[in-house]
Amino acid sequence: MFSFDDKTVLVTGGTGSMGKTFIHRLLSNNNYNPKKIIVFSRDEAKQHDMRMNYYNKTVATEEIIYKDFLNILDFRIGDVRNYADVCSAVKEADIIVNAAALKQVPTCEYFPVQALLTNCFGPANIVRAIQENDYKVDTVIGISTDKACKPVNVMGMTKSIQEKIFISANTLSSNTRFICVRYGNVLASRGSVIPLFHDQINNGGPVTITDKNMTRFLLTLEDAVDTVLAAIENAQKGEIYIPKAPSANMLNIAKALIGEKDISINFIGVRPGEKMHEILVSEQEIYHCIDRNDYYSILPMLPELQNKTIEKKNILGKELSSFDNILDLDETIDLLKKNNLLVENVNEIESKDLLR
Repeated sequence: MFSFDDKTVLVTGGTGSMGKTFIHRLLSNNNYNPKKIIVFSRDEAKQHDMRMNYYNKTVATEEIIYKDFLNILDFRIGDVRNYADVCSAVKEADIIVNAAALKQVPTCEYFPVQALLTNCFGPANIVRAIQENDYKVDTVIGISTDKACKPVNVMGMTKSIQEKIFISANTLSSNTRFICVRYGNVLASRGSVIPLFHDQINNGGPVTITDKNMTRFLLTLEDAVDTVLAAIENAQKGEIYIPKAPSANMLNIAKALIGEKDISINFIGVRPGEKMHEILVSEQEIYHCIDRNDYYSILPMLPELQNKTIEKKNILGKELSSFDNILDLDETIDLLKKNNLLVENVNEIESKDLLR
């Protein structure tokens, strides 16, 4: 069993939604006892807010909720684009979670070079730092997205390249395991559609929908962290872990959030780079895909990394699309209700846990 005990964990993009939730899990669960967690990002304001949230939740209230966070959390200002910054953080790490990314599809379409620098050169800097300096890193895990599968936009293309960078790194790094996770839209994460819908509803509407038929895979931040932890626990070199997540129609999500309110819905058309439906496993990848209980795993296609003892089966039969097995309206309402997202004001979501 993989253990975080006495390990140093580096989380790039550690002040983002997923990074904060991952760190929160490590600090609040007695099964994980890291020696240090390096929160690496380039936004000092977010780092300050994160530090003060932990302080106010623990020290000011004298509650022993989080393990010795004052000594465990190590906030570092830096940029994955900068090789020297990366080296200064990576040299201490046993486990690296690469959550740093430009992830807004329209932003990446308008600024593709910026997306390339963060989403591709950042991962390349991590690999280079380990290989050139022989840093004793045990595991590197890259956070990817369904948009990396059969990509049609810059964000997806750069994330697909990130997967290739990390998977290929295994061929030249015998002492470090490089793996990835790939998942869909994270409910209520920063910049995602649900906070947008809540904001539009709170301002009297209208709620804007790109297309009434658009679908997306959905999972919570906790589900995303579960996927990362499952991959760290079980994935072999070069594997991509994928959660078995539900999918929903964006129109049903809007209807569920609006409820009985007198709010109109406007259809504004598909934005630059958007797909109607997302894919988590392509038709080429299904022949390398195996079942791992609550997850699928795509085995590496590079012959040097293939494990001959694992039997490959076409367990899916076809590509895994968000168009398949779509939740109906009642099921969508139940999903949002289960995750406390059917609230009157989006600020109520944020106030439930300031650390996420």
